Amino acid sequence: MKGRTILNYGLITLGSFITAVGLDMFLVPNRIAAGGVSGLATIIHYLLGFSVGITILILNIPLFLSSLKVLGPQFGIKTLYGFFTLSVFVDLLKPVVKSPTTDPLLAAIFGGMLTGLGLGLVFKAGGTTGGTDIAAQLIRKFFKVSSGQGLMLIDGIVIILAGIFFSVELALYALIAVFITTRVIDVVQEGLGAKAAFIISDHTDKIAREILTQMERGATLMKCTGAYTCREKGLLLTVVGRWEVTKLKSLVKEVDPYAFVIVADAHEVLGEGFKEFSGGI
Repeated sequence: MKGRTILNYGLITLGSFITAVGLDMFLVPNRIAAGGVSGLATIIHYLLGFSVGITILILNIPLFLSSLKVLGPQFGIKTLYGFFTLSVFVDLLKPVVKSPTTDPLLAAIFGGMLTGLGLGLVFKAGGTTGGTDIAAQLIRKFFKVSSGQGLMLIDGIVIILAGIFFSVELALYALIAVFITTRVIDVVQEGLGAKAAFIISDHTDKIAREILTQMERGATLMKCTGAYTCREKGLLLTVVGRWEVTKLKSLVKEVDPYAFVIVADAHEVLGEGFKEFSGGI
């Protein structure tokens, strides 16, 4: 357990470092505000001259405190560590890292790739860099929309601000960067927008309760029989966002370390907490 914890924090540190390189080398120098707190910090940096790293830290603190009060302690030390290390790396690397291009398209592509890789590693370790990850969860809590929809809303607002204060052209490049970042996160996380998890265990009732209370996700319980043992066991089906896969696996392990878990891509999920049914279906 201690070794796993060290590995997780190592991944969060590495991911924050790579994200900071993407910001300092490509996005910030080319005024590409690619959504989120870092994008908002980029806009503030050019308008008021404030340090990007310090601005990220300042913007994250009230969000973090709100998350502790509203969402509970699960947004604890890893989130604090994630946005703190990102803030430090952004300011430490700025004098050292120089942008190799002034082409905004190249900056959007490579900046999006690096930040996606970095954030993907952070998410894989069960952490976040704060910012829109927290805000999206707060929006989900109060307005009953999915985390993905919350992220899209926040990123959209930041990109609109970039269009107002920078230019429409730079806002379009920011949109490209956001798209690439999201796709790279998907690759690192080995999934698409949602994951379907099939859990076979003798304790599916307890696992289902934990999923309902800790993750606020639904679950379906079934019975199944092992072909080799001919023993009857419980089968649980649940669908979660890609950000929640690590938390789900950790939760299952705590309840039943011997559970059998299959995680598969869910190419389209319709229903509460995910995508709404459209009239064409």
